[in-house]
Amino acid sequence: MAERLSPMRVVAGFTAVAVLALPVADLELAGHDPWAMIGRMLSGFARPDFGAVEALSRALAMTVAFAVAGVALGAAAGLALAPFYDRAVPRALCVALRSVHEIFWALLLIQAIGIGAPAGVLALALPYAGIFAKVFAEQIEEADPRPSCALPPRSDAVSRFAYAAMPLIRAPMLAYCLYRLECGMRASAVIGFIGLPTLGFQLDSFFRKGDYGAASAVLICYIVMIATLRWWMRPRLAPLWIVASVAMLATLNAPPMGEGALWRFLSQDIIPQPLRGGEGPAGLIPWLQEITLSEIGPGLWNTLIATQIALVLTGLIAFLSFGSTITAIAGRWGSVIGHLALVVLRSLPEYMLAYLFLQIFGPSLLPAILALGLHNGAIIGHLLGREADALIPGLRADHPRGLLLWGWELVPRIFGRFLALCLYRWEIILRESAVMGILGIATLGFFIDSALAELRIDRAVVLLIAIAFSSAVIDRISVRVRARMKLPKLSDADCATDPGPLAARTNPV
Repeated sequence: MAERLSPMRVVAGFTAVAVLALPVADLELAGHDPWAMIGRMLSGFARPDFGAVEALSRALAMTVAFAVAGVALGAAAGLALAPFYDRAVPRALCVALRSVHEIFWALLLIQAIGIGAPAGVLALALPYAGIFAKVFAEQIEEADPRPSCALPPRSDAVSRFAYAAMPLIRAPMLAYCLYRLECGMRASAVIGFIGLPTLGFQLDSFFRKGDYGAASAVLICYIVMIATLRWWMRPRLAPLWIVASVAMLATLNAPPMGEGALWRFLSQDIIPQPLRGGEGPAGLIPWLQEITLSEIGPGLWNTLIATQIALVLTGLIAFLSFGSTITAIAGRWGSVIGHLALVVLRSLPEYMLAYLFLQIFGPSLLPAILALGLHNGAIIGHLLGREADALIPGLRADHPRGLLLWGWELVPRIFGRFLALCLYRWEIILRESAVMGILGIATLGFFIDSALAELRIDRAVVLLIAIAFSSAVIDRISVRVRARMKLPKLSDADCATDPGPLAARTNPV
């Protein structure tokens, strides 16, 4: 049996890797004065301009419509795949679907079917189908087996799911769908940066014009929309939201694609150039070597550097911030401010935060690292704060307050959970680091975006496979490290920012 890993050894190891990566990371600032840029942005943000109400309201509606339609389609597909997830082919399909980030799916689909509603909806639905299938399969596996045993011995998987498992897991499934809709809202906003008519498109337009007041209005509307999601999205209203979203998306007029564009994409564009050009398998190896040396190697190097530094920054922010949401530590008004800060940071997608930092610091790894650390740190800090707050009623009546409560009572109790969440987010941070390349940062996404811009779809597919493989390796290492540390198994549902009924089955470390 493998020796148990010490939590402090793991923390020291990851910190050492991040420190060693700092000297080789591209953290240089752009030529302009960042403080002057910060001043101009803060001046504009302090005076939000809601004048363009019509354009802003339509962008809000489109953001909701893409998210609702994409999540609904992904959930339906995931529900259909979940009973068969233990079989090799469905599992492999789901892994492949969720290994590609939503924005990469959007870029590929735009090449195949054009920049319209189907591309945006499918960009969310495809990876979410793989995620939903995995989470729903885990919920089915964890459900009480006794109702299933009462069914006839030869009952098929669908019958066992519909009559035995479904009544037991309906509540946690709905809770997870609501959490995934929150993720879908963030993804829906982000796909606007590549041309779809969501809030990201409006934000990009206003920043390009230097209209920071209007950009502030976009961000305020977006944060309010995310913060109030659980008030206006009720399970019983879901059918109405889906119908309204489909009707809204039907109003989009996409530019027509050439005849046979989809068939050409599937039969020619994604086929490696040596195979299309008649060179045969003999020309494939030199072609792959050239891509590996010129694009995969440099892109993956920067992606891993950004990932490791951002992971340590994530842990530092989460560790220091979780107490800010607890009244017994931060006080009444301090906890309100702490909650508000974490809600804002976890509501803004990493891509959007990186876009803001890019305006200030220029296209280095610094905007990506700061965005990833702040967003993921806020997510973990919020989760830890909620769990730590639940522990306080069980403490002694004379328990300490303030920093003594934080350091002596709460940190030892949730430290294992803190490490488990950081390790779980590791693979997610890797995928998001790759996506940052679309902003001009030299991670793998930069080379994918360049290949798609040059219509070299085959090269983009190879780079996406490299990202998927790297994510799988990181995820496997994370699982093994958590197992060696004897930490509980985590799933995407366990890491929901507000899991509702799911919290009952989440065991604190």
